[in-house]
Order: sequence, then C-alpha cells, then structure tokens
Amino acid sequence: MSLLDKIISNLPEVRGPKQKRLPFKEKLKWTLVVLILFFILGFVPLFGLGENALQQFEFLSIILGASFGSIISLGIGPLVTSSIVLQLLAGTGILKMDLQTTEGRQRFQGLQKILAIVFIIFEGGVYVLMGGLAPSASLVGTPLYAQLEALLIFQLVLGGILIMFMDEVISKWGFGSGISLFIAGGVAQQIFIRAFNFLPSPTNPDIASGALPALFQSLAIGDVTTAGLMLAGLVSTVLVFAVCVYAQSMKVEIPLSFGRVRGQGIRWPLNFFYTSNIPVILVAALMANVQLFARLFEKWGLPLFGTFNGNTPASGLVYWLSSPDLVESIIKGSFTWSQLGSAVVYVSVFMLGSVLFSIFWMQTANMDAKSQAKQILSSGLQMPGFRKDERVLEKILSRYIWPLTIVGGASVGLLAALADLTGALSNGTGILLAVMIVYKLYEEIAKQHMMDMHPAMRKFME
Repeated sequence: MSLLDKIISNLPEVRGPKQKRLPFKEKLKWTLVVLILFFILGFVPLFGLGENALQQFEFLSIILGASFGSIISLGIGPLVTSSIVLQLLAGTGILKMDLQTTEGRQRFQGLQKILAIVFIIFEGGVYVLMGGLAPSASLVGTPLYAQLEALLIFQLVLGGILIMFMDEVISKWGFGSGISLFIAGGVAQQIFIRAFNFLPSPTNPDIASGALPALFQSLAIGDVTTAGLMLAGLVSTVLVFAVCVYAQSMKVEIPLSFGRVRGQGIRWPLNFFYTSNIPVILVAALMANVQLFARLFEKWGLPLFGTFNGNTPASGLVYWLSSPDLVESIIKGSFTWSQLGSAVVYVSVFMLGSVLFSIFWMQTANMDAKSQAKQILSSGLQMPGFRKDERVLEKILSRYIWPLTIVGGASVGLLAALADLTGALSNGTGILLAVMIVYKLYEEIAKQHMMDMHPAMRKFME
C-alpha cells in the first residue's frame, strides 16, 4: 500500500448507514438537523475579530454557502476549489485514475478530502493574514495581535472542517449533497429577507428594506424610480424561477426494451441540463474566489486581479468577471456602453467555463456514454433494433450525451449569467442553483421515497 493510500485509509470520515436503503423519515431528519446546524453556525461570531473586510461581499457569500464574520466564513469554498483542481488534473490527464473501478473512485474521493483540508487551512490563513478577517487594528504590533490571528485561523479551520463533515453527513444520510443544500438554504433566506423585510433601508430610512413593503411605500409617496427598481427585482425573480423550472423539465427520452420480455419497454431520460447544476456551482465559486482574493490582494497593496471603487470592481480581471446590474442602470438612466461590454464578457466566460466543467464532470462522475451503457445493460435493458452489445449502445448514447453535455452546459451558464444581470432579489446564479437543487431533490424524493412517506406529504409531492 502506498503512502497516499495509507493516508486516505486513516482519514476521519462519517460512517455510512448499514442498511442499503434509508427510509424517508430518516433522511429527512438528518437533512433538517444539518440545515438547522448550518444556520446556527452562521450566527456564531469569530472570537477576536476586529475588522471584517469581507462583509461587503454578501452576494458572494450566497454562492460560497458562507457567512463572513462567523465560524463558517470559509463556507463550501475549499470543498468546491478542491473539486475544481482535481477535475482539471483528471480531465487534462495529469492525474491518472481509473474512475470506473471502486478502488479508483475511493482514491479520488480520498484525495479530494485531503485537498479540501489543505485548502481549508490555506484559505483560513489567507483570509486572516491578508486582512480580510483580522483582529482590531489598534492591536497591531503587540503580541496579542499575533495570538488573535492564530486563534482566528484556528476557528476558520474548525468551521471549514465542520462544513466538510456536514456535507458528508448529507451525502450519506440525507438528500442530495451538503454543498447544494447550503446554497439553497442561503438563497431562500436571502430572498425571504429581501422580499418581506419591513425595517428601514440604511440608504433610505423612509423606505423599507424589503421589496414588497418598499414597492407600496414608494408608490404611496410618488417615488417612481424606487417603485420601478422594486418591481423590476420582483418580476426578475419570478421570471428567473419560471425559466429555470421550464428548462429543468426539458429532457431527451431514449426508448429501451427488456431483452427477455417482448413488447415491454421504458424510456431512459437524459436531462437537457445533463450535468445538472454542478458546472454553475464550480464556475460561480471560482469567480467568487477571484473577487475575494482580488479584494484581499488590493488591501495588501498588490492589486494583481484589479481594483475596487468602494464595493464595485473598477479595473482589471475582477471588473470583467463581475456582473453589472443592467436593469437598475437603465431605470436610473446611468447605463453606459462599457457596462454592456462587461456584461458580454461576463456571459461569455460563464458559458465557456460551464461547458468546460460540464465535460470534466461528465467524464469523472460516471455520466459518460460507456458508464451509461454498462448501467443500461446491467438493468436488463437494450436498444430495440440493435444487438445487445455494450460498444453499440455506447456509440448510440454518445450521439446524445456529448451534445447534451456541451449544449446543456452552455445553456445553464447562459441562464445563470443572464439571471445575474437582471437585478433579482438574490444573486441570479444563486436563484438558478436553488431552483435546480430543489427540483433535483424533488425528483430524487419522488423516485425513491414516494411509497414510504406520510400520505399528506405524498399527495403534496404528486
């Protein structure tokens, strides 16, 4: 056994269930427990924190499943970053692993956990040492400052490890994955607050912060501009939801027959968004990390990725990787052609990145034509009119899977990028991810647990 295998075999892990199929109530219990714990941890402040330079990046915290200034300030960032790095290494052939075997997949998952721990420690150190989350500036130069820095890093690492194990609990005992659950929970929380918050806005004390109360208040006092902005946000949110649900239901169905039973067959569904929301999560998290590190580098006096004007990217790479709010600019009359150019670059990068990660995910998550052909044949199914041969079925499936992977990846990237430009109540990418996550959970629950849930819940699901 190699050193890597020894390390992987000794890594702490969440023990999986002994029974092959967990009942609905058991999965629901663990999903709710972890989700509630995630929200509670988001309110646990970092002890010794004096300056929170990341607080202004609230929109990025949704994508990263984080709460800046709390013990879970790292969120899912290290987990997603480790997944991105491994997929790039595996996709380019630098890292050679046979993911078709159980041993190969276990090694890949173990390596991903090791890399996630490395990124947790690295990002925790970067956030603190570069001034993103730092002790009070009045303590600079004292021994206490260095001690508080070490304590902050320890808390961030502890929070990152907790998120990693909570994700593992969901993957083994709950519905879907923890990464998806944390994103959906954060988006739902933000939409609810931004829609119904009746407390005064910090920028305009006469108007409520929530879109619905602000809409009626602005109409009552004749503030047409504010009313237009609030209405645009509400309409954009509903429109993004509707388009996402419609696009999520699109699929290609391949007719298959049971080899030993004449006249009996089923349709094998291949979703238009074949790799689901994974490409968008990876691209959005990557771009969020670029913006965070750009702010940290600028604060450190090294604007490698660009500069900011207040909270707004002003130049460099970070400017072109940020989404301008075109709807708000048009309503306020501040639209410029440079914003349109930035929007075009943003959409293009999002689409290309989604296609790239969609291809990598298809190849590393056993969603390629060869793996699908094996799964179909092992289920006793075959393509009607063709002989029962894995190579023949693989060739036929390739005609569908590759176009769906590329076109579906580009489409989901386009949809996410356009959603970011509309000024919806939450980050447009976050809304897209939340809809896709909830829809995926609905499909999984309806497929696996329709018969063992409460009759009232079953009626609701139908």
